[in-house]
Amino acid sequence: MTPLAKIQDVRKRYGQTWALDGVSFEVPQGAVLGLIGPNGAGKTTLLKAMLGLLRFEGDIDLLGRSPRRFRHELMRSVGYISDVGILPRWMRVDQLIRYSAAVHPNFSEQVARDILSKTEVSTKSLIKALSKGMMTQVHLALVMAMDVKLLILDEPTLGLDIVYRSRFYEQILQEFLTEDRSLVISTHQVEEIESLLTHLVLIDQGKVRLCEAMDCVYERFTAVDVAASELASARSLSPVSEKNALKGATFIFDGVEETQLQALGTCRRPGVAELFVSIMGRG
Repeated sequence: MTPLAKIQDVRKRYGQTWALDGVSFEVPQGAVLGLIGPNGAGKTTLLKAMLGLLRFEGDIDLLGRSPRRFRHELMRSVGYISDVGILPRWMRVDQLIRYSAAVHPNFSEQVARDILSKTEVSTKSLIKALSKGMMTQVHLALVMAMDVKLLILDEPTLGLDIVYRSRFYEQILQEFLTEDRSLVISTHQVEEIESLLTHLVLIDQGKVRLCEAMDCVYERFTAVDVAASELASARSLSPVSEKNALKGATFIFDGVEETQLQALGTCRRPGVAELFVSIMGRG
């Protein structure tokens, strides 16, 4: 299947600093891609480039079109949600729904109302009277009612409590994800999205440090809790990282057969957050 997004050797410089330095990856159809990196890694710069909001070097193709030349057309099929509240606070929710239906050719007023009917948001409420969590639910309902094929999320649940974060991703699963739609999520709350991810991109200092399907990630990397007596043997196998533990250390290995590692200690699958810390520390 043709990828919904292709990013090829994308570069962006601010003065003498490369915010993006040769970034390349693809977003397949039906994928949930996690774009993970520390503050200042280049994540938001990359997402803005994908949306056609800034100039860049290299090539970006979304849904067969360039955001440089076809940004207006792409916005009919590409949705974007960030942690920054951009909804008109003086409007009521129902007024915003009607306005969106009037200006967006693919917008379904009924879909927006159906989605919001499953939340505690009243369509008669003023936007400014809603909590941040409710505003995020309204924003998500509006985007999903536009029937977009690619949804880009930049720290969408930042500042929300755990209940609203859970509801947000539950809505994504129920209302958006299909075999022909894809989702790109940039977030610091890695543990909350790990179960959703099909693909992972780790980025730091404008460079891609890891780009893999999650199945390949779990095949490549193994975490081992190693007893103190086996530390020397573990280090001889060139681990990606070593973290001290109460009675030994935890190692993460890349590309080492699990049968070879079992003699060292208990083997397990590393979490994305654990892997992120290991790879960025090595970087």
